[in-house]
Amino acid sequence: MTASYSADSLWWDGGFRSGGTLRVSGDGGVAVASSSEPAGSGDLVRRLPGTLLPGLVDAHVHAALVDLPTLRAGGLAGVWDLGGVPAQLAGLRGRPGMPRLRYAGPFLIPPGGYPSDRAWAPRGSWREIRSAADGAEAVEEVRAGGATLVKVTAHAGGPLLPQPTLAAVVAAAHDAGLPVVVHAEGPGTVAAAVEAGADWLAHTPWTEPLDAGLARECAARTGWISTLDIHGWGTPTAELGTAVANLRLFRSFGGRVRYGTDLGNGPLPPAINPREIRGLQAAGLTPDDVLAAMTEHTGVSWVPGGLDLDPDRFADVLATARVLSPGPDHRTPLRGSQQ
Repeated sequence: MTASYSADSLWWDGGFRSGGTLRVSGDGGVAVASSSEPAGSGDLVRRLPGTLLPGLVDAHVHAALVDLPTLRAGGLAGVWDLGGVPAQLAGLRGRPGMPRLRYAGPFLIPPGGYPSDRAWAPRGSWREIRSAADGAEAVEEVRAGGATLVKVTAHAGGPLLPQPTLAAVVAAAHDAGLPVVVHAEGPGTVAAAVEAGADWLAHTPWTEPLDAGLARECAARTGWISTLDIHGWGTPTAELGTAVANLRLFRSFGGRVRYGTDLGNGPLPPAINPREIRGLQAAGLTPDDVLAAMTEHTGVSWVPGGLDLDPDRFADVLATARVLSPGPDHRTPLRGSQQ
């Protein structure tokens, strides 16, 4: 069955419009329905107050450290798990009441590297890489385990993958059609990730200010996942200031940003995080920019009271968003008729 939702307003691909309908296909894909397009015979059209938008997604979560149904109840239609035990993650995907789960499988690390030395990382959530050939085998294991991302660590506080090995892992992932996310922490690690061809950094760099040349190169080649609120959880810190300044510089060169919070890392709200949103705004993102960084065209989110793009109110209003579930069992009160 195709489900369609219409509302007072709609946010879609950078634009805010009065009125509109989102149509959800059986596989969860979402598209704007033309006002002149008749509803199909299998359509269930639900009319709601407020604003509809594509599903809101947190692109940095650790599912083993959070309760996924709670995240969905808090407005997250989807999450990217960036490091966990593959069999456990595969068992979570597609369960009722869960956000849509995209995962990277285990951290790919040098022998003895981060996060194998961290108490929060369960055994099985990392896989050591001992050579370029071993890295290619690890990527194939990740792909066979259902992952659609590859996560690699570059942590200057411990062992690092040699640059040729890191580049070989990235090349193998790209050959398999998998984007690569790198945890880059400490001097030289951002440059190493960019040189290797990483698609995303798991965090906005925070350990030192980036020079303009490296920020420009990042913007041309690599996107960043924000994770600003882990630096103080609402209390200003030097690390937060560095991260916001780096993100502002990165954005000035046209860098791509995804909203992500590193849920599971400290006292972060298990929901849409208005502090993370305000951090993005402090780095120069407009409300439309933030929405582009948070949404994916699978699933539908709904702001019952209507989206408010005023910068001072935006974060708190967006945090009231809820996830809509296609199908006749949805219990949201309806306004008007149902076709």
